[in-house]
Amino acid sequence: MQFVAKQCGVKFSPPSVVLIYESKDTKTMRKRIIPVRNFSNSSDCCTAANRMKHHVRHEAYLQGVTLAQLERLHIVLQDHMQGRSLEHTLASLRLDPEEDLNKLDDGELARKKAQMDELFERNRRQKEDPNFVYDLEVEFKADGAQEPCSWDEMTSDDGF
Repeated sequence: MQFVAKQCGVKFSPPSVVLIYESKDTKTMRKRIIPVRNFSNSSDCCTAANRMKHHVRHEAYLQGVTLAQLERLHIVLQDHMQGRSLEHTLASLRLDPEEDLNKLDDGELARKKAQMDELFERNRRQKEDPNFVYDLEVEFKADGAQEPCSWDEMTSDDGF
């Protein structure tokens, strides 16, 4: 039997992942509550998500759910265990272009980089895409006065 995941969420007490899925055979919607076992404040969310995705009992149901999405759900659960609000957790999962990534620890930095990679892949255009343009040129509007840059100045050493 094959299943199509429709929605994913978390349940805080007891810590669980809630999956709404549709059976391809019977076309019926069902809900599956998957308990999160052996998970604590200091657990690695990536490892826990990987363990859940490849667990024998849940593998068929979680086939359509990405590992990154399961990891985010585990992060929400872990932050709740640490006493953080849901708003704080969701804000930390968003990409902020003004955020200084040099101040993050290794785990947070890896998570932000994975999010950027996922966003890049989602927006990337392949040659097979109908909207693909080979040599696309875009003019960006300046939001104010441009700062002069030494790289913009040509010197006699450039050889051009």
